[in-house]
Amino acid sequence: MTLAAAATAATHGRGFLSPSGVEIAFLLVGLVTLAAAVVTVTTRQLVHAALWLVVALGGLAVEYLLLTAEFIAWVQVLIYVGAVVVLLLFGLMLTRAPIGRSPDADSGNRWAALAVAVAAAATLVWVVTDAFRTTWIDLDGPAAGSTRATGESLFRHWVLPFEALSVLLLAALVGAIVLSRKHKAASDGAEADRAQARADKAGVR
Repeated sequence: MTLAAAATAATHGRGFLSPSGVEIAFLLVGLVTLAAAVVTVTTRQLVHAALWLVVALGGLAVEYLLLTAEFIAWVQVLIYVGAVVVLLLFGLMLTRAPIGRSPDADSGNRWAALAVAVAAAATLVWVVTDAFRTTWIDLDGPAAGSTRATGESLFRHWVLPFEALSVLLLAALVGAIVLSRKHKAASDGAEADRAQARADKAGVR
């Protein structure tokens, strides 16, 4: 399909948002997501970093919606925003991490990390651009990323990796429960020892 034919087809097949509108929305959401990601890795407050991570992951979900991949978008919200970020917050609470500004949040390798991030982003952009240079998404056609299409592909060709991932997540959940119970038992034991020491001291007096 030539560019003129593609432009004509886009002109006659506009929906709620025109193709240019979708591209503008995609760009704006991408900028917000990028800004939230930068704040996530630069802030010195761990709780603020987790909350900005919610914004970044939510922006990715909106990008998937704009690409007509609603299943991937809701998976992004349910798993990453609804599970991973909550797990991070629980980890902060269980480890009693400092809530305010932490001077130890920076490892000192900021420039090395920035160079690696820029190189990784440039590589990813180059790979995606090279792979999908002539690929166009037909927003008015059948959704390639719909729940039905993704489910058929997942449970026909990727059943074993899907089940392996579920077992891995279950093992991580069980490990987190075991570690939290050990921490609670150790705290209770230390408190009992202190109480016994105070009672012995009072008895000696």
